[in-house]
Amino acid sequence: MPGTNLTREEARTRAALLHVETYDIELDLSSAREGGTFRSTTAVRFTATDPGAVTFIDLVAPSVTEIVLNGEALDPAAHFADSRITLPGLQAVNELRVVADCAYTNTGEGLHRFVDPVDGETYLYTQFEVPDARRVFANFEQPDLKAAFAFTVTAPAGWVVVSNSPTPEPAGSGELRTWTFEPTPRMSTYVTALVAGPYVGVFDEYTSGPQRVPLGVYCRPSLREFLDADAIFEVTKQGFDYFQEKFDFAYPFAKYDQLFVPEFNAGAMENAGAVTLRDQYVFRSKVTDAAYEMRAATILHELAHMWFGDLVTMEWWNDLWLNESFATFAEAVCQAEAPSSKWPHSWTTFANQMKTWAYRQDQLPSTHPIMADINDLEDVQVNFDGITYAKGASVLKQLVAYVGQDAFFQGVQAYFKRHAWGNTTLPDLLGALEEASGRDLKTWSKAWLETAGINVLRPELHINSDGEIESFAVLQQAPALPAGARGEAVLRPHRIAIGLYELVDGALVRTDRIELDVDGPRTEVPELVGRHRPAVLLLNDDDLSYAKVRLDEDSLAVVTEHLGDFADSLPRALCWASAWDMTRDGELAARDYLALALSGLGRESDIGVVQSVHRQVKLALESYADPAWREQGLQIWAAAAEQQLLAAAAGSDHQLAWARTLAAAARTDGQLDLLAGLLDGTRTVEGLAVDTDLRWALLGRLVATGRAGEDAVEAELARDNTSSGQEHAATCRASRPTAEAKAEAWASVVEADELTNYVQEAVIVGFQQADQRELLAPYAAKYFAAVKEVWETRSHEISQQIIVGLYPAYLVEQSTLDATDAWLASADPAPALRRQVVEARAGIERALKAQEADRAAGAQA
Repeated sequence: MPGTNLTREEARTRAALLHVETYDIELDLSSAREGGTFRSTTAVRFTATDPGAVTFIDLVAPSVTEIVLNGEALDPAAHFADSRITLPGLQAVNELRVVADCAYTNTGEGLHRFVDPVDGETYLYTQFEVPDARRVFANFEQPDLKAAFAFTVTAPAGWVVVSNSPTPEPAGSGELRTWTFEPTPRMSTYVTALVAGPYVGVFDEYTSGPQRVPLGVYCRPSLREFLDADAIFEVTKQGFDYFQEKFDFAYPFAKYDQLFVPEFNAGAMENAGAVTLRDQYVFRSKVTDAAYEMRAATILHELAHMWFGDLVTMEWWNDLWLNESFATFAEAVCQAEAPSSKWPHSWTTFANQMKTWAYRQDQLPSTHPIMADINDLEDVQVNFDGITYAKGASVLKQLVAYVGQDAFFQGVQAYFKRHAWGNTTLPDLLGALEEASGRDLKTWSKAWLETAGINVLRPELHINSDGEIESFAVLQQAPALPAGARGEAVLRPHRIAIGLYELVDGALVRTDRIELDVDGPRTEVPELVGRHRPAVLLLNDDDLSYAKVRLDEDSLAVVTEHLGDFADSLPRALCWASAWDMTRDGELAARDYLALALSGLGRESDIGVVQSVHRQVKLALESYADPAWREQGLQIWAAAAEQQLLAAAAGSDHQLAWARTLAAAARTDGQLDLLAGLLDGTRTVEGLAVDTDLRWALLGRLVATGRAGEDAVEAELARDNTSSGQEHAATCRASRPTAEAKAEAWASVVEADELTNYVQEAVIVGFQQADQRELLAPYAAKYFAAVKEVWETRSHEISQQIIVGLYPAYLVEQSTLDATDAWLASADPAPALRRQVVEARAGIERALKAQEADRAAGAQA
């Protein structure tokens, strides 16, 4: 917030002036059990190209007690302000010493401190991306000022301390020990790491010929019984095998630890050799295979970053997409192709989840080119989005189809060898790919990486009286960018496949496939002329390109009736995605999407697709349905969920998915009685394990509907007095259907600033209940009165939770748009804050359009 920003121009100026050699960092964590602050001592050695110049080093700390530059003491009161220490009169070779008292956090930024209610012990971990290493030690916080880092850590005896370098034997006696780590290779500040506390570890080794890489997996002792380390090591080793072969570059660090840590804001973080992951990935209750697939994808994503991001790093954050898009593509292709992979259908999951995310993000007013214009740190902090990750990875997938996979990886291999331990920009990667493939990628890059928006592909065909195709063309449109978006809509070159499907013994089976380049507004497909018209013609089959796809009228009719009958999962996912996109665009009524889901889900075998459609139906009914019909639609959906739960195979993933859906949708007395019976054991469903997390889901719905109250929450918390249990309890309390509960929840989040990141998130989830619109209505005005101050006074993660999570998204009314517009016109918000509010506003605008489409469909019925 104020005083913590850094502009790209400031970073460029500093990078031109400095070359950083080493950091020696001493952290005294002896106070960790009490909290508050810790002593941080940093010694930095660096050179300057312009002796006598002035620069600054970054630090966010309550106090600085000592600054010594080249042997001269500088007054902290005069030189430390606004997260910067001014360094005047640089010499050609410089040594700086900074002693500060830095603060533990409970926001998931900097050095996060957590006390486990199970054992009362304290657990620490760092999270530094984007600019939060400066919360732990003084440093030049930008990715292109790499250095070697040597950490020395003092902490309580009996603790485990893990960093980027292998953990040494601690020294000392009594209640404290000191760990002195070897210096790291050259790396950026944001991928350094420290994890400390009485964590427990499981160990293994990756071997390949003479190569030996120690592997570790860590978690809190209270989760140890649930830690399936063997499965985690199995995926990790598959990734090592695949990436080392494809990258032709040995894993570049001394060891590889994966640490499952509490209250982690993201999915994981690619700290070099010391990856941190959210400990919800240690599953303490039954989950579907989709959750294991997601965890495996996260593991592979972070492992790919060891090369693409850590070994070779972007120069500035405008190339963040290079890091995240590549890792997202790499996780999917590894799962699809690695021998013995349990998820060879990973491209189905990619189409179903990642591309849906990308398509949504790319239709917001904040849409931006993949290669975004990042002017400062606040820009990048809101740019970890569906374009940076999912659209970028989709475009890389298309690039692979365009240049060929062998040539693509040959280019990547040259890129790693050429730029190891350095920093790069986009032309460095494109140049290597051009050399390997022989293709000129400048035009491709301009069309795909430097423009925003999404294209729509539609078939145009004419059939003669004999059922033969007389003509077939692919039409490409470039819908106007949303109001307020920068740039102009453009047509792009697409490499796509067209799949021809026929009904064979009740299944839709692909009988032929044509691959072609689409360019311009119309591309003729002569290969299809003269053929008998198949049951379904599917554009972008195999999901090679990034575009919204529409079906011709006859294909749509067949898919509507037989969506669950595709023999392969990927075309099913593509058709589900197309139907959902049409619903969001108001081309398919919410009630018709519900009908499609009810028709197709019973035959959908891919559990990840099933769970995505469950979430989409919920959103469609709560936000896109005509309010006059909404309750009827919700009742239909809840009844279907109950029916599917009772009919599902005992103990199956589908049974669990439908149980969770019913727990979110139940509304009749009979359905709520079933939830209560499952919770207290008077009702059972064969094969359904009513375990800890499912119990909370059941109770949550009962509380939100007024069927259970505080006593039931307290009783459940007594059964599960863990951090997760406390978070579930916070959600339950905030979801109570009373004005008092809403006021209490609002005050705890907006008016106070004491909740941890996870508890705050839990309260927000409970507060926002679609069935409680009347209770939420008074908080629209309160939101706009408070949101700017929240942005200016809270950390980025905490403020973003509030800004996005408490926006009146369920008040789908013109008055919400009007209130938003009035605030935007008068509040003069910072660009990053404006972006978040504008994105939330777009959701209301889209929902109003979809509701009108649903209302029209109801009038025609």
